[in-house]
Amino acid sequence: MSRSKVNSPRAVELYDIFDPADATGDFEFLDQDLVQLPSKTTLKARQVVVRLDGATLVYYSTNVRVRTRPTLNHALAAFISFAPNSTGTANGLPVREDVLLAIPASKSIAMVAEPGYESATFLVRPQDLLDHLSAQGREESLVAPRRVEMLNIGANLAGKLFDWARRLIESALEQPELFNDSAQHRAAARLDMMETLLSTLAATSPLELERRDRTRLMQSDIVRAAEQYALAHTTERLYVKDLCQAACVSERSLEYAFRAEMGLSPTAYLTRIRLHKVREALLRSPTTPTTVTNEALRWGFWHFGEFAKAYKDCFQELPSDTLRRAQGN
Repeated sequence: MSRSKVNSPRAVELYDIFDPADATGDFEFLDQDLVQLPSKTTLKARQVVVRLDGATLVYYSTNVRVRTRPTLNHALAAFISFAPNSTGTANGLPVREDVLLAIPASKSIAMVAEPGYESATFLVRPQDLLDHLSAQGREESLVAPRRVEMLNIGANLAGKLFDWARRLIESALEQPELFNDSAQHRAAARLDMMETLLSTLAATSPLELERRDRTRLMQSDIVRAAEQYALAHTTERLYVKDLCQAACVSERSLEYAFRAEMGLSPTAYLTRIRLHKVREALLRSPTTPTTVTNEALRWGFWHFGEFAKAYKDCFQELPSDTLRRAQGN
């Protein structure tokens, strides 16, 4: 398996991920879409999930440059803390160790993680945070995030929050049976998580955006609009002008946006996404029968020789090899 599910108990799950197609997981709290950006290094990402009966902590790291577009489920808000020295972008804004990224329920976000990236995501129901305050008779005001935004918390407090998450993750991996078998232990960890997160949120303030930050947000929106259009019109022959019309920008602005966000031209990046979609379908072939030709055509590849070469350049194997391996042949 490209994704090694090292541990699969009820509360603690550890995934070592070696293939982008296997990064989605079967998670009740989010949908995740991952694309590995060009690199000569083999992907080795890690994802650790610790469920605490209504709250969840997710640790993620990667050794190569990847793009992810996680989408939360309808009930959960997310707060993401970044490890020191982690680099990347969130909706075009640079990832920083002194910020907390807040994401409302049902929202998605475009993340680009650079090699060495690490993050800890706190997934909670906003009402649970309010109930926690109310039960303690505390008058602190807490406003659930209504939009995706960076919150300024300072390097010291951010470091403490990430260190708390790292310690919990390490404890869960060292003694998963404590979390799997003891509701009391999960409840204590959940209480500590709520307190730690609330004390951090009480010290946050909105991050003041500079002009270049607003430009990055705009470029991220351009990339997202073009990507959504391309994936919705896979059976059509698309040209750059089509993407420009979809994003309401000039060809020059489109090129700048993709170069800034992804480090690739629009056509190179969108071709890479479609190659990943083909690979996902081929790997699902034991349960959803298909052929290489069907998937190539479905995702807009009409020249099979060029498609096979592009696929091999991207994944170091031919699409037919992927299909045979998935089917156990």
